[in-house]
Amino acid sequence: MIGAMAPFRFGFNLLDLGARGEFVSRCRRGEDIGYDVALVPDHLGAPAPFPTMVAAAEATERLRVGTFVLNIGFWNPHLLAREVATADMLTGGRVELGLGAGHMKWEFDAAGIPWEPFSARAGRLARTVEELTAIFGGSGYPEGAAVKEHYALADLRPVQRHGFGGHGPPLLIGGTGDRVLSIAARHADIVGIAGAYQAEGEPPGTFRLGTAAQADERVRFVREQAGDRDPELNVLVQTVIVTGDRRAAAEDLATRMPHLTTAEVLDCPFLLIGTVEQIAGQLRERRERYGFSYITVHSPFMETFGPVIEHLKG
Repeated sequence: MIGAMAPFRFGFNLLDLGARGEFVSRCRRGEDIGYDVALVPDHLGAPAPFPTMVAAAEATERLRVGTFVLNIGFWNPHLLAREVATADMLTGGRVELGLGAGHMKWEFDAAGIPWEPFSARAGRLARTVEELTAIFGGSGYPEGAAVKEHYALADLRPVQRHGFGGHGPPLLIGGTGDRVLSIAARHADIVGIAGAYQAEGEPPGTFRLGTAAQADERVRFVREQAGDRDPELNVLVQTVIVTGDRRAAAEDLATRMPHLTTAEVLDCPFLLIGTVEQIAGQLRERRERYGFSYITVHSPFMETFGPVIEHLKG
């Protein structure tokens, strides 16, 4: 079973910066709590991923940093390779690169980037992985040979030799559809099982939270596609509620998510509800059921989730 009994890792997804001192304190606090990775999404109006990652690594001693996930339509592979290699060097090899196909049409419209059908965006994702692998594993740019004498970075490369065929940082690919998850299963070191599904008949970017049954099916698909590969499995938890009354909290959530019943809310792997001990038990059970060993929460839940990390690591 892929990742079934792998050790837990924990990440928090930075949605904003705040003042510099606040950002530094938050990153250090996350490290002290026991988080393993500080992650940055890729959305307009949110922090730029790579400067934020470098700053988070600089503020901490061991915290790894990653993109969660880059909107591949925003990135040229060669310019992205430069960003990744620079960040990996400046962080001492702590980068994890997360890629996705992109799903918010309004962001493409605002940036003046053509909105493509999903199949085209998935194809772009696959080509980008291939090009990054070639760039990281290649011999550099022949045209840059003339300037090597003066510019030592002409052959800038990642520090890590883990992902991308052993030439770059660990690669995470996240999504829900067959095309993206099949790419992830074949190429990624970490597969992110996204819990938000495009609502049928609604504008792009209108999402519904998935059920436990949908997660079962998606994990089964990844296992079939992965074959002998054994990627780490990541899950993004949308909400963490520490409470002594699981059912009451679930009933309240169900009123705001009318497509889910109370029972489905309680069983949903993208939600964590209960006492610290109950939530820890849910994560152990879900690691066994799905293989989810790499758990990510949004930064507003960083403190709330902290005692669960302590419980599991202790």
